[in-house]
Amino acid sequence: MPLRWYSNVIEARDPRALGRWWADALHWEVVYEDDDETDVGPPWADELTGLPFHRRPPDLCFVEVGHDKTTKNRLHMDLAPHTSDDRDAEIARLLALGATHVDVGQGPDVSWTVLADPEGNEFCVLSSRDE
Repeated sequence: MPLRWYSNVIEARDPRALGRWWADALHWEVVYEDDDETDVGPPWADELTGLPFHRRPPDLCFVEVGHDKTTKNRLHMDLAPHTSDDRDAEIARLLALGATHVDVGQGPDVSWTVLADPEGNEFCVLSSRDE
């Protein structure tokens, strides 16, 4: 039997703030929150309750740690706008929410933009796509 990709766990100094930031960035919602952990998932999660366990998508889980991030992520998220969306407007929206541009050595001619969330976790905004 296959395993289900249940969650991505992201360490944070302030899991509530970072979880809520990602919920805003992805247009998701907070699905669980306590002093040490905040989980966010898609707003259509209720529609997925009829899906078999193995077919449900993962959420993001933010857990508290007592240290700052100090090096480049070894794993990061790639976000992609649909071709009907304005990619530059999405990047501007993320920057207005508190993201920053990051240089991880990507070079000037790449088709993606590297950003970091308010705690410095890198992610990419890819070129627009249909699928």
